[in-house]
Amino acid sequence: MASPIESAVAEEVESGPTISDVIEKLPEHVYENPTALGLLYFARDIALYAAAVALLVSVDSLFLLVPLWVLTALSISALFIIGHDAAHGALFARKRMNYLVGQAAMLPSLHVYEAWVFGHNRIHHGHTVREVMDYVWHPATPETYRAMTPVQRMLHRVKWSWLGAGVYYGWDIWWKNMMRFDAPAKIFADVKRDRAIVWSYAACVHVALLAAGVALYGGVGGALWLWFKVFVVPFVLWNYVIGIAVYVHHISPEIAWHTRREWTRFKGQMEGTTILHVPAWVNFFMHNIMLHVPHHVDMRIPFYRLPEACVAIRRDFGEVVREKSFHFADYLRTTRACKLYDFATHSWKGYDAAKEAPELLAQA
Repeated sequence: MASPIESAVAEEVESGPTISDVIEKLPEHVYENPTALGLLYFARDIALYAAAVALLVSVDSLFLLVPLWVLTALSISALFIIGHDAAHGALFARKRMNYLVGQAAMLPSLHVYEAWVFGHNRIHHGHTVREVMDYVWHPATPETYRAMTPVQRMLHRVKWSWLGAGVYYGWDIWWKNMMRFDAPAKIFADVKRDRAIVWSYAACVHVALLAAGVALYGGVGGALWLWFKVFVVPFVLWNYVIGIAVYVHHISPEIAWHTRREWTRFKGQMEGTTILHVPAWVNFFMHNIMLHVPHHVDMRIPFYRLPEACVAIRRDFGEVVREKSFHFADYLRTTRACKLYDFATHSWKGYDAAKEAPELLAQA
């Protein structure tokens, strides 16, 4: 019997342009991924992360800690995107090399490699902005929100507020769909192995920081302080960086989500995300991931080729692509506008849309 995912794919009937049409327009060189270049980027980001951590260990001034915390979180993000590319098989030609580098690059963000491959590559990329199927920032409908308990409504309001991106990513994506992910039998052993690697790494980091804290500051307070400033704060900030990035990739008043039957790969991968231009210093860490349309068109394109792929896609499908400069104010405006989603009208709603209709109140 076919799986739900395979059945859903079988149901798809595309009309108009397809993703294959877009891929055909991409020049062959956007797939070139020399081993040396991938290793160079990986080494750069490892060195940057190691330097940031070393500085955090030696600094106690809040004036210096704040920028260092931001730097460390961004360095974790840079490494994660290297791992993300490896998980897509885009960073290197050899699968083994992608696994080894991807595994190492994802350790500072405590991501389980094979669980990420399944959830991100197969589910999110396979069904981008598709009702029920895409679990990443999947919107609640007014009816769904109305049926929530008061606690669930409160949590939804927190996660979908401008302060909630890190909470959402840390709990719904990282914890529930990775660390607590119940893997299907086919990949169960691989996920179990990689989760054990992550837990072992985390245990070593915690023990090392607590022991170093005692040695540097003395006592339990010193141990907890070093652990807090070197691990806890950067990890929380990292969740906000990735949470906001993923949010702006797929949530906007201009981005429609689709029911399972009306969805097509073209709608999901071309219309369901954006090309966002960020300042060069931000892109230094984000590795072109904000140029998200070409990444969704074909996830085999390495991150350093995405600008070239953008040019090709813009030339032939410019009327479809959503492209603009990104400002943090755009994120704030979106969090105010996008609370609930009406799949029937393809429109975002505020929480007022979940209030009981007068006729329903009369029947109660």
